[in-house]
Amino acid sequence: MKYIIILLLSGVAYADDKKEEPKVVYKERTEIDFEGVEVQGELVKPQGSLLLERKHAKFNPMIKLRTDFDDEMDKSVNEIK
Repeated sequence: MKYIIILLLSGVAYADDKKEEPKVVYKERTEIDFEGVEVQGELVKPQGSLLLERKHAKFNPMIKLRTDFDDEMDKSVNEIK
């Protein structure tokens, strides 16, 4: 009995109809005139040092370059003889 009363007393909520959102239209060009305004300021430099170069990434090479082929040359000469 409790459940029936609760169901009857609780209202059913329906979603509102979708309202179209207003479209915002911006001016194509905005001009700000500073001729009549006196602008005063101070040049502020960043404290510390500024890094302009990044470190290059180091990758493990998949191909090992050899600089010494003496053993292979000796073996090939012996095979030819």
